[in-house]
Amino acid sequence: MATATARKSRVYTISLPPELAQRAEALARRDSRTMSELFREAFRAYSTEQARRTLDELGEYAEGRNPKGYTEGDVPRLIQEVRAEKPGRRRVRSNG
Repeated sequence: MATATARKSRVYTISLPPELAQRAEALARRDSRTMSELFREAFRAYSTEQARRTLDELGEYAEGRNPKGYTEGDVPRLIQEVRAEKPGRRRVRSNG
């Protein structure tokens, strides 16, 4: 008796305009790929591009928030400078 195996992928039905369908089929034939392989690769490329755009936008935002271009290596020096500017601050020491 044969046992049913669980499908390891999800099946989607999509529709394409005739011109786009012809182009997709031609690409699949040219690259000796199935339509599923073609669309998986297209989604990977799309997903990668969206992630790259998000990172670019975050980078632009971060640059705007750090106009002087400070790096992580600048942090200890900046902390010392700020502490030196504030007179009268006492250090709290623990009795530990």
